[in-house]
Amino acid sequence: MSEIEALILGLVQGLTEFLPVSSSGHLQIGQHFMNINEGGLTFDVTVHVATVLATLVILRKEILEIIKGFFKPLAPAEEGVSLWHRLNDHQRYVILIVISMIPVGIVGLCFKDYVEAIFEGSLVVVGCCLIVTSILLALTHFYRPQEKENISPLHAFIIGIAQAVAVLPGLSRSGSTIATGLLLGNKKESLAQFSFLMVIPPILGEALLELRHIIAPSQEYLAEHAADLVSIPTTALLTGFIAAFVSGCFACKWMIQMVKKCKLIYFAIYCFIMGIVCMVIA
Repeated sequence: MSEIEALILGLVQGLTEFLPVSSSGHLQIGQHFMNINEGGLTFDVTVHVATVLATLVILRKEILEIIKGFFKPLAPAEEGVSLWHRLNDHQRYVILIVISMIPVGIVGLCFKDYVEAIFEGSLVVVGCCLIVTSILLALTHFYRPQEKENISPLHAFIIGIAQAVAVLPGLSRSGSTIATGLLLGNKKESLAQFSFLMVIPPILGEALLELRHIIAPSQEYLAEHAADLVSIPTTALLTGFIAAFVSGCFACKWMIQMVKKCKLIYFAIYCFIMGIVCMVIA
């Protein structure tokens, strides 16, 4: 992989990680057109860490407030007041994020390798999943349920299921979680932030799981994915990291504003067109 290819793919990852158009699907499309078949795993881990860092930078104030609030003492116990209502808003927020992580944790640990073995590298699958993403986003434009004040534990779990299903290449993680939250009637002002924060632990966890393949690959993995472990020049990795981080910062801020204005129909049109293009090419 050259520095120019790393720059392009880094930009693609940074922009599409937060925009509801599927970063994994667009990386596959980019690698297909540039005929890149080697070192994919190392590069993917690098650019995913870059986008996590972009989230931490853009939402640093909100994250610090949540951390400070989480460690505050509970409200005094009163008769008839449940433990949930004794928690402050920040403590409840952290619990909701943990609840949302349960489905993706189960899928990631038990089924991720199986799903990747079946679907990874197939532009037909990417195209179909982009069309599914398009339908989800379009539904948020035409169906507007009455907004609820706060995200409930049940809704956090359902949004987590949407994130878990988005392990399929072409099915946007941010698109699935934001669209699901909007269709459940959650406030769009807080939903984008929740969607971006809830993906930080799974992405970091996924990166750590993938590192085991890079550091100590099994014989089975070597037999099936030897090309993924081919070393990439350090300059190319650094270029991809910087490109993903800078474009990720821009996309994160932009996407939060787009969700607040609820203008996701444009992304729905884009995903539908790209889905058709992928299927035609395949």
